[in-house]
Amino acid sequence: MLLRRRFLAGMGAVGATALLWPQRVWASAQIAFGDVRIDTLSDGNLMLPADFILGGMPEEELKVVIEAFGLSRDQLTPPCNVTLLRDGTNTALFDVGAGPDFQPSAGKLAEALNLLDVPAEDVTHVLFTHAHPDHLWGVLDEFDEPVFANASHMIGRAEFDYWTHPDTVASIDPARTTFAVGAARRLSAMADNLILLEDGGDVLPGVVAHLTPGHTPGHMSFRVGEGQGAVMVVGDAIGNHHVAFVHPEWKSGSDQDAEMAARTRMRLLDDMARDKTAIIGFHLPDGGIGRVEKEGTGYRFVAGA
Repeated sequence: MLLRRRFLAGMGAVGATALLWPQRVWASAQIAFGDVRIDTLSDGNLMLPADFILGGMPEEELKVVIEAFGLSRDQLTPPCNVTLLRDGTNTALFDVGAGPDFQPSAGKLAEALNLLDVPAEDVTHVLFTHAHPDHLWGVLDEFDEPVFANASHMIGRAEFDYWTHPDTVASIDPARTTFAVGAARRLSAMADNLILLEDGGDVLPGVVAHLTPGHTPGHMSFRVGEGQGAVMVVGDAIGNHHVAFVHPEWKSGSDQDAEMAARTRMRLLDDMARDKTAIIGFHLPDGGIGRVEKEGTGYRFVAGA
C-alpha cells in the first residue's frame, strides 16, 4: 500500500483582487493499492461549540485530553474529508460534503474536485455514510437538481427510513430539527435514484457496507479491500482524533444515540487496531487517513501510517 500527501492550492478570487485574498489549500492524502486509488479531499471545516462534542464528559479527565491535544473549550473546527475512490472503472464518492447551505467554512468539494480534474459528470457512484448536513447537503445544486447527475446514489436502508419517516422531525432533539428537515427534503428529492443498502451488502467490487449505528440510527461504514490491505471508511462512527480515541467509552453530544455510538466506536477501534486496517475518518486530521494503535486503556490515531 502506498500513501502520499499532496497540497493543492487554488485562488479564492481572480484578477487583481485575487492578490488580496489568501489561497485556499487542500491537503490531499492518497492511498493506492492494485488498481485502486483513494484520495481524501477537503470540503472545508466545521465551526462547532466545543460542548457539542465535549459537553458532559468527566471534567478532570477531560482536562488532560484538552491539554494534550491543544483543544479549545470554546470552539472546535474539525476538518471535513470526502473520500474519492477510483479503480479504473468506477469513480465513487463517499459522502458529498455540506454544499452551500450549512456553514460558510464548509461546502468546498466542487473546488477540490476541480483541482483534481474530476468533473461531477464522471462520478459513477455516491455512497452516504449518513444523512447529517455536512455529509449529505452537497447532493443537490441551487435548483434542487443532483450535482452528480450520472451517479447511482446509495444509503443504508435504516438511515433512509429514519430521516424520511414523518415522525422524525417532531421526535428529534430540537437542536437538530433543521438536520431532519434538510435530510428529508434531499432524500425525498433523490428517492427515485437511491439504492438502499443492507448490513454486509456488496456495494462495488471490493467494497462492503457495514452498519455502524449510534451517531445516527442507520450510520454505515464501508470496508474497501481485504486483510491487512483493507481500508475502513468510517464516516462519523469515529468522529475525532482526541476523545473518541483516548476515551471511546465516553458518551458524546454529537451522537444521536450516545450509548450505542460508544459501543460501535469501541468495537471499530478494537477491530482496526487488531487487524491493522487503515482508517479514513471524515473529521480526522491530515486528510483523515491513518492507522489505529492501542495505547494504554484507549487508542491513538496515527496519521498516514
